[in-house]
Amino acid sequence: MGKETGFLELDRQDRTYDDPKARLNHYKEFVIPHSEDALRGQASRCMNCGIPYCHNGCPVNNIIPDWNHLVYEGDWKNALEVLHSTNNFPEFTGRICPAPCEASCTLNLMDQPVTIKSIECAIVDRGWKEGWIEPQVPAKKTGKSVAVVGSGPAGMAAAQQLARAGHSVTLFEKADRIGGLLRYGIPDFKMEKHLINRRAVQMEAEGVTIRTSTEVGVDVSMKSLKENFDAVVMAGGAEDARMLTIPGAELPGVRLAMEFLTQQNKRNAGDSEERAAPRGTLTAKGKHVIVIGGGDTGSDCVGTSNRQGAASVTQIEIMPQPPEKENKLLTWPDWPMKLRTSTSHEEGVERDWAVLTKEVVSDGGVVTGLKCVRADWTDGKLGEIPGTEFTLKADLILLAMGFVGPKKAGMVDQSGVELDPRGNVKADTVSYQTSDPQIWACGDMRRGQSLVVWAIREGRQCARSVDEALMGVSELPR
Repeated sequence: MGKETGFLELDRQDRTYDDPKARLNHYKEFVIPHSEDALRGQASRCMNCGIPYCHNGCPVNNIIPDWNHLVYEGDWKNALEVLHSTNNFPEFTGRICPAPCEASCTLNLMDQPVTIKSIECAIVDRGWKEGWIEPQVPAKKTGKSVAVVGSGPAGMAAAQQLARAGHSVTLFEKADRIGGLLRYGIPDFKMEKHLINRRAVQMEAEGVTIRTSTEVGVDVSMKSLKENFDAVVMAGGAEDARMLTIPGAELPGVRLAMEFLTQQNKRNAGDSEERAAPRGTLTAKGKHVIVIGGGDTGSDCVGTSNRQGAASVTQIEIMPQPPEKENKLLTWPDWPMKLRTSTSHEEGVERDWAVLTKEVVSDGGVVTGLKCVRADWTDGKLGEIPGTEFTLKADLILLAMGFVGPKKAGMVDQSGVELDPRGNVKADTVSYQTSDPQIWACGDMRRGQSLVVWAIREGRQCARSVDEALMGVSELPR
């Protein structure tokens, strides 16, 4: 372990942030990292538990006590090697993962978990700064070819692992840049996109061919992929957004969160307004914005709306307000349901829970408000509380209500693979093979909307299954 008495001598001290008023003036990351001494001190708090629950709390099973100890010892290069042994892209998870590992930390029983996420991010950022992260080019090629469809974290992880195993890998992406929701769903102030570009350069050096602006099922058929590749990995994500089904939801002032977030990320990337907003500019400037949905995407809409200069921002959620603090004896080491306040919330928003939307109010086709009623959740069943109707002022309503699964038109329909009862591509978590033996599926397309860290895990495990099927044996880790 790092230091036997570290957790007794030092309290948890996480990274801090720029002042909210200052950071609202830009779209860059605003985390203030620790000094090296502070990081080593935080790493010394890890107790190297006999049963390290953080391993199980982390979907990629990061070997957390080991690299905590190495950071404490100042051995950053070996810490990076241990970190990369389970996670292809720790600079992504070190920024946007909700850190279920910290919820599982034994010290979380005292609300003092090790700052695992901050240490992880510091290790990989140090690795890039020192030039330790280089392409891992395979010693020999296998002669086998694999098409990976979708360049989100699942597709990126699968493609990188398969290329390192010696296969000829082509990564297909329908958007103009790779990254999936990392690129166009996560605001730059949470994760700047040069991080993705840097990994793309590494992957190309390792042998991955990247084809952007190529939609499988439209520009290239699934039949063509099966004819030209030995294996196909479907990693297209869960992009079918849950829609609002109330009167007035069809009005132009009611828009999907992903369209709103994508436009701003494209502007940040330097795209012209015509390219960023082909359907017309979508902006919160000077508007009363309502965000429907209390999750991370809704929070991202809040932060982006405030940066665009919204007159007001209100975020509503249909579920009841969760407790401010969980009952540790009931929840630990599992991920607890509790009230979470993001950095975007701290920048300014009115939040409300147990709100059921009834009708979009308009004047001449222009959105002016949203009629709502208080929701009743008796015995887990949704109802309305009579006499609690109210109307919120609104010029722009953003839908951040989650996703119901992968889009079916195009690739999924052409593949002919079996779907599970929820409409996701059916495949297990051992082989990741679909009902078509030449096609595999991983990430949100297989499991439904989830976390970046789960996508990386599935991409890695799927790559091993493909490698094993093509070669009879695989040295890739699960």
